[in-house]
Amino acid sequence: MQFSRNFMIICSALLLCSSLTYGQTASPPAPVAMTPTPTPAPAPAPEYVNLTYLLSVAGPFHTFLNYLESTKVIDTFQSQANNTEQGITIFVPKDDSFKGLKKPSLSNLSDDQLKSLILFHALPKYYALADFNDLRTKGPITTLAGGQYTLNFTDDSGTVHLDSGWSKTKVSSAVHSTDPVAIYQVNKVLLPEAIFGTDIPPTPAPSPAPDISPSADSPPADSKEGGSLSKALPSDSASHRVMKLSIWSHLVLAVLGGLVLLF
Repeated sequence: MQFSRNFMIICSALLLCSSLTYGQTASPPAPVAMTPTPTPAPAPAPEYVNLTYLLSVAGPFHTFLNYLESTKVIDTFQSQANNTEQGITIFVPKDDSFKGLKKPSLSNLSDDQLKSLILFHALPKYYALADFNDLRTKGPITTLAGGQYTLNFTDDSGTVHLDSGWSKTKVSSAVHSTDPVAIYQVNKVLLPEAIFGTDIPPTPAPSPAPDISPSADSPPADSKEGGSLSKALPSDSASHRVMKLSIWSHLVLAVLGGLVLLF
């Protein structure tokens, strides 16, 4: 009886051990830890463009920069350059362009008109020099001043020409041309018809070259030569007379000398 109980205990222990061993071998493998995919770094923000600095070191554009700051248009240009995807294109006249501007004068403009005139010198988009060849076929291009303030562009063998009605000029050099900001130097102040009207004075025709003709009192060259010859002739005839007189005097003296010897 005791043997049977011990046998049952041993069998139960063996069965329990075998079941534990089976459970360990049959259990699924532990899950493999997944390495997380790294998130790509965000693209760096475009570098801030300081228009005041660019116009200060280039130029001379001091007069235009003073107008930008006094009218607060510089803030509009900075925002368009750094806070929009379109960028900005600015046409900057040299200081001499303002000094040569006498009629019409900017001193008679109101504050709003002066602000619009400065805004008129910029396009609300970045344009490289090669892009202006396409603009000539699109007609008037609206500036930052608004719908009535437009410019016409033409491209002549790579040289960009601008026409505002009152002003016809060209791009003489590129001060800065890196997207999103383009700054080009022009030779004249851009005067919009929306401010100065359409009664544009005609461009004076170039004066013809002076026609240098001899005056009526001055004799022609031939007559001068003839006169000199005529003046020279009397002197020649006088010398001939002196020579003849000298010969005759010698002959007379010779004859007289011969008579003296005979007598």
